[in-house]
Amino acid sequence: MIIAVSGKGGTGKTLVSSILVKLLSKTGKDLLVIDADPDSNMPETLGVNVEKTVGDVREDLKKDIGDGNIPVGANKWDILDYKIMESIIETPDFDLLMMGRPEGSGCYCAVNNMLRKIIENVSSNYDFIVIDTEAGLEHLSRRTTQSVDTMLVVSDSSRRGLQTASRVGKLAKDLEISFKNLYLILNRVNSDNKNELIEQAKDTGIELAGIIHDDETIAKFDLEGKPLIELADDSKPVLDVKKILNKIIEND
Repeated sequence: MIIAVSGKGGTGKTLVSSILVKLLSKTGKDLLVIDADPDSNMPETLGVNVEKTVGDVREDLKKDIGDGNIPVGANKWDILDYKIMESIIETPDFDLLMMGRPEGSGCYCAVNNMLRKIIENVSSNYDFIVIDTEAGLEHLSRRTTQSVDTMLVVSDSSRRGLQTASRVGKLAKDLEISFKNLYLILNRVNSDNKNELIEQAKDTGIELAGIIHDDETIAKFDLEGKPLIELADDSKPVLDVKKILNKIIEND
């Protein structure tokens, strides 16, 4: 199952991705995490150090080609594919692949093209793949998430967050990208805004998978630089995402 998490920047996209990883890593299944956001935060939230990204690998290969270090006639994609697999960080609970961004004048479009191919190549090796997408709608227009089974769109209590969520659904339809499941998640919900947010969510045209209650523990973890994967199993955000994950798996 390939699960992608999208939404406007700052809505809690990485929070949802991190807690999904926390929960799925306890299943004993093979799990790959792909951080496809150029503003990469997943390593910090998962407590993992990353030395090389896919963008770095691509730039290194370009340099080797320019310096004549690649034999004439060599299959450059095979070399790139091998080096990308080498850049996967393996932990006891999950593997992590950072897409990153090419150095200098490199175009991020090329990294997105590689993301599509990577998903095709490695999807059969894992039971679950969780993708933290880049913020906004670019991953849809570039069709980097077209092979995703479940798309989770995260919105906070802002109107802009809900508008972005609505656009994700509309753009996917316009581009004829057919997800098996497309869900909305409302983040930072409290007793004051809960009913109004749930009502406004109906206007997005996306089925509501669940809500994540506002919790000061998240802000405390961010301030102290603690990995979100270390959130207590019985904390509100973890229990909220657990309900959402159960719904996703039941409806798959």
